[in-house]
Formats: sequence, structure tokens, C-alpha cells
Amino acid sequence: MANPGYGKRSAPDQLQRNRGDFTHLPPREAAIAAYIDRLPEGADISVKTLAKTLPYGQCALRTALNRLQNAGHLRRGRERLDSEGTGPRWITRSWFSRTARDDGWWASFARGDLTDPPPRQTRSRAHILLAALGRKTPSLSLSAADCANLAPLLTEWFTRGATDDAILRALTDGLPSPIHHPAALVRRRLTDKLPPEPAPAPPRRTLECANCGLPGRPEALPGGMCRACRGEQTPGQTPAPLPAPTVRARAEEIRAAMSARKYPSASRRDDYAQT
Repeated sequence: MANPGYGKRSAPDQLQRNRGDFTHLPPREAAIAAYIDRLPEGADISVKTLAKTLPYGQCALRTALNRLQNAGHLRRGRERLDSEGTGPRWITRSWFSRTARDDGWWASFARGDLTDPPPRQTRSRAHILLAALGRKTPSLSLSAADCANLAPLLTEWFTRGATDDAILRALTDGLPSPIHHPAALVRRRLTDKLPPEPAPAPPRRTLECANCGLPGRPEALPGGMCRACRGEQTPGQTPAPLPAPTVRARAEEIRAAMSARKYPSASRRDDYAQT
């Protein structure tokens, strides 16, 4: 097992294991992927540790892991953990996915947009809360049709991070008496008291280049490799300056050529003297 914070971490939402999981890979990479897939969470999957168990050298394993990354099975990076008292801290991660993922999926995973699917319900969370509203405040009892019509407005509250208690207070505090149209009053409060959109959350994870370890946005690391390690030149990048001796030699050539054009007779005399 690896030290805390290191080692294998399984990516979410993978398909069930079957015999054809890695048939799209070359034999060596398929064997290594199948071995890593069966390792427990937190297992050390560094090149040195794998070389002690598998019949491949470190160079071959490093190449194979990079190919697994390019095929969408592996990503390396860092993950932010929030803990009370000590604040957030970043730890190193190596994520493995039995199911091959494209760059877009890994980008969503790095942003923290992927969550476990909620259990299926016949009615939405918003519909259930609205239907129960009348038990706390009988004057706000709503029909099934009212709940279905108002549920999309309440869903936006959940999207913006509102809790059930905060919603109930917003709908029930300071009610007029009597209430002639409960559905109209609830609609008005859901619209007028809608909380502001939350500030964008900081990134949950960062990915790193498999070759040089350079951190970067997931969009800048297709296949887990940065632009430089893929051998691509950055748009607008200027070539490296020439060495000083090369510049001086080139300047001497230009001056000699200009002098020959300005004084052609002298140039011919020099040529004749040399012959």
C-alpha cells in the first residue's frame, strides 16, 4: 500500500468488470491495466513498485502507464480535501478507470461535476416539499396540480444551495391572513425571494502531465500530456534567439555583401589579386 494520499483511486461510475474491458489495448498494456484494476484502493501503483511484481522494467512500465493515460484509463494530479480546523489541503492522487474515458469526462471529474446518481423517486424533492407544506401551515395546502406547476421554481432554489429549512422559512414567515390563493402566494414568494446564484466553487482536483508533472487545466492536457511533451509549439510562440557568435558571423556576411555591391571595382581588384 502507498503512503496516505498516494496510490490508486478508482474513478466513479464505472461499468461492471468483464473479460473484454481492455481488449482495445496492446497485450502488455492490457495485462498491466487488468492488474491495476484488481488492486485495492490506495495500492501503490508507482513504476518502481509495479516493476517488483510485474515482468517488465521501469522504462517499459512508464511507457505503458502513459499509454493507459492516453487511452483514458488513468490520470494523475492533486485533490483538495476540506477539513474542519486545518482548512483545505491538497494531496497527490492517481485515478484509474476500468471504463475508458475521454478528455471531456476527465475535465468534468476534475471540476467535481460528477456525482453519484441519486436514488430514483416517483416524485421530485421539490414536489415532496411542496406537498408537505400544508402539514406545517394548513393555510398553504396545495393540490397535486399546484405542486407539479410550482416544482420547477423550487428546483432552482435547490440548485442555488438552499436548504429545506431555509425554503420553509421563506414560504411561511409573515403570512397574511386570510390567504385566498395559496398557490399564487407560494409562486410569488418563490419568484421574489429566489436566492442569488452562488459563487463558482474552487476546483476540486487538478491534473498533471504524465511526462513532466506540469499541472494544468484538463483542457490543456489531452491524453494526460501537456503541449510541450506532445511536441506541439504554443500558438504565437517565437523561436529561441540565435547564439551571439552566429549573429556576429551573419552580420559580417551581410556587411561584406553590402560592401561588394557598393564598391564593385574594388571587389574585382581584390578577386584579381587573390588569383
